[in-house]
Amino acid sequence: MPQAVEVLVVAYGASDLLDRCLEALGGALPVTVVDNSSEGAVSAVTARHGATYVDARSNLGFAGGVNLGIRRRGQTRSDVLLVNPDATIAPEGVTELHTLLHTRPDLAAVAPSQVDPSDGNQARVAWPFPTPWGAWIEAVGLGGLRRRHGFLIGSVLLLRAEALDEVGPFDERFFLYAEETDWQKRASDLGWRVALCPSVTATHVGAGTGGDTTEREAHFHASLERYMRKHYGTTGWWLFRTGVLAGSLLRALLVPGERGRRAAARFRLYRVGPCRAEERSRAAGRP
Repeated sequence: MPQAVEVLVVAYGASDLLDRCLEALGGALPVTVVDNSSEGAVSAVTARHGATYVDARSNLGFAGGVNLGIRRRGQTRSDVLLVNPDATIAPEGVTELHTLLHTRPDLAAVAPSQVDPSDGNQARVAWPFPTPWGAWIEAVGLGGLRRRHGFLIGSVLLLRAEALDEVGPFDERFFLYAEETDWQKRASDLGWRVALCPSVTATHVGAGTGGDTTEREAHFHASLERYMRKHYGTTGWWLFRTGVLAGSLLRALLVPGERGRRAAARFRLYRVGPCRAEERSRAAGRP
């Protein structure tokens, strides 16, 4: 069993959130901050908490930042705790996660339960893997039946050293969103499993370091398209896309208010194609 956990935080601005994140850890663990924004404020906060600062020199995205931080781990055999700057977890919680991770030899990753600190609402951490047929189950309103824990969200996620060695780095084609989903899918294909640790609670400010909601939505679904094409091919992507289109159209026609408007917006996005819409947005100079 590795003797230590190393914490890795990929930051992009938001030095105030990073300050709270590092404060919660209390200097009890070695921490590396990879700064995709190259901001002096991020460097200053990192230094104040005695963490290691790595300037990425450009925005590598989450996957690129994680890979850079893991490479700098060198030959150490530590497990790696990914923590978003807008998340917090106490050192004793990390210890409990680490203990759980090594109760079974097939566990690649574990995560705590999460709450939003602003209202105390519980966030869903464990999700089924996205699949073409899953989109159709969602479309007919039976998504509640898909409860299997396929992957854990990456805002606070402890990764096993041996799994990192076998599965390999994060796929940097996923610039934003779905990076941890893809890595855990690859781990699952190799026989690894994941586990939720409900006795440990972390906080996470939803989209605390994100920008415009519409842009985040576009990036999220573009990453889903890349994931589908990678793991299920063109046919799988088209099955998934048509399932989302069908479900979104039904909700747009039948559900009133904001939920109906969001469904209509998703229908328009998938009619164009998320990756195509993302590319158009970049060509127009938007993030």
